[in-house]
Amino acid sequence: MSQPVPFFDKQPSLDVSALRASCSACSMHQLCLPMGLAEEDMTRLDAIIGRRRKIPRDGVLYRMGDAFTNLYAIRLGHFKTYQINYNGEQQITGFQMAGELLGMDAISTDRHHCDAVALEDSEVCEIPFPRLEELFSHIPTLLHHFHRMMSQEITREQSVMLLLGNMRADQRFAAFLVNLASRYSARG
Repeated sequence: MSQPVPFFDKQPSLDVSALRASCSACSMHQLCLPMGLAEEDMTRLDAIIGRRRKIPRDGVLYRMGDAFTNLYAIRLGHFKTYQINYNGEQQITGFQMAGELLGMDAISTDRHHCDAVALEDSEVCEIPFPRLEELFSHIPTLLHHFHRMMSQEITREQSVMLLLGNMRADQRFAAFLVNLASRYSARG
């Protein structure tokens, strides 16, 4: 005589890791993705997202000259990007935080123009760029949002360039803190 199967064994199992990996379940999705993306379009986007990758503190995400294959949505943590100047010193080009994209520097040349290093234990979602480009033709809202993000990045970098050329060290530091405060404010 066979034993009865408990009720919970008859239920379909939830793939918790798949649910956690989806964009719609991520706490940063409102910063990375356009608001109001239809559920069908969100599912299509989730389907192209590559693996989630953990980067330990001081770990390198990519180096200058590396081939461009992915954009990286920062899920957890902070990164710095930098180049090495003529004196062999690090020249920091940016600080990125959760909800922001890394890797846009390489779109035009298919090579990265800086190194990206984790400032703490961090996690990124890999977004294969060729697949994302394909999706743009099917989801114009996503393409428009991506263009807006690129424009904001260009504007932010231009502002930094102007500030660096016209400020003393203490003023640059204050401007950096104000910039960080506004970015943290957007994250609640």
